[in-house]
Amino acid sequence: MRFVSTSGGAPPVDLRTALFEGLAPDGGLYVPETLELLRDDTVSRLYGTTLQETALFLAWHLMADELDVDRLEGIVTRALDFPIPLRQLDDRTYVLELFHGPTLAFKDVGARFMAQLMASYHDDDESPITVLTATSGDTGGAVADAFHQVPGTRVVVLYPEGQVSSLQERQFTTLGDNVAAVAVAGTFDDCQRLAKAALADGELRSRARLTSANSINVGRLLPQIFYYFHAWAQLPDPAADIVVSVPSGNFGNLTAGLMAKRLGLPVARFVAATNANDVVPEYLDRGEFRPRPSIRTLSTAMDVGNPSNFVRMDALFGGSPAKMREAVVGSSHSDEATGDAIARVSRQYDYVLDPHSAVGYLGLEQARVRRPGCVGVILATAHPAKFATTVEPAIGGAVEVPDRLARLLDREPRVTRMEPDDESLRSLLLTG
Repeated sequence: MRFVSTSGGAPPVDLRTALFEGLAPDGGLYVPETLELLRDDTVSRLYGTTLQETALFLAWHLMADELDVDRLEGIVTRALDFPIPLRQLDDRTYVLELFHGPTLAFKDVGARFMAQLMASYHDDDESPITVLTATSGDTGGAVADAFHQVPGTRVVVLYPEGQVSSLQERQFTTLGDNVAAVAVAGTFDDCQRLAKAALADGELRSRARLTSANSINVGRLLPQIFYYFHAWAQLPDPAADIVVSVPSGNFGNLTAGLMAKRLGLPVARFVAATNANDVVPEYLDRGEFRPRPSIRTLSTAMDVGNPSNFVRMDALFGGSPAKMREAVVGSSHSDEATGDAIARVSRQYDYVLDPHSAVGYLGLEQARVRRPGCVGVILATAHPAKFATTVEPAIGGAVEVPDRLARLLDREPRVTRMEPDDESLRSLLLTG
């Protein structure tokens, strides 16, 4: 597989180059040059397989020209050593629980696979790479944990000060060692802009051996394809009219789902479920992409006003809103509706959603107005305990905090503070 830039001004590259460059030299994002459709009988053989079996098959399909099966099996085994169960709410509604990894968020899948993939390429004689990532919440913890103490790596996490939950913050500010947490006096959009500018600076990228672990990096994006097939493989009826609702902020998760559909995943529609930051639902409605400053909401990790992965979605559909509408419907939901959904699901099903997954639930409800008979899968992207201050008032009770989160409260955060300007970040990256 070769990768091309969404901006069209860079030559095609191999997986290793795309992985370590992160951002293409022309400022675009790498996408697969082609996605080879799996035969129907091949897809059918994935039904009922385990997560690791599904992941290994798809990794081999996507990466066989660069990595042999034994190497891929080792990466999959080390990265995906936790379950991703499909929970049933009723006879037509399922929740794919993506929060059973080390940091209790869906981003563990992509971050851990990417870390192991990078480690498999590392030569002991090379200087360490610097993994730069911007986070609105869960990315920072997942990337920091995935790369923590991985030889030959240094991690720098940029996050908007005061705009992530306290537990999320502690997941990447308390590790130390090769992980540096940087609180930026601004929004997530500022953090993302800083990261993109640093990665686009050829001299800085070379001197700091800089790469990215955000979903702008294909090494984190491609593994997310795996769990869409895994969700389908667990459904009672593989031939159902399936709609998958994806809580969306930076849109890497939905992009991976759309790539899975291109590979042959038997899904009829995706829902781009957002909070008040609704630039993609607006695009689907009006055919115009209008990025703007992000708005603070209860589903903080989705507070993105200029989602970077939209350019990948746009590339998949050749810049045509009409073609994108054939695969994706958009929905936008208020904080009030989000809190109400958490409460309703708790009462009706005795099941607790976090605020982001609640937006996904609302997106599925809205999609069912037009497809009332569909089987719906909601991606549950984070454990509700990470957002207890929002969830507990809604359900009228306490959320049990897993031990791995509770232990974080006893650790001392270590944070560097920075203004949102390029020179401050440049100095930090070069001085270490």
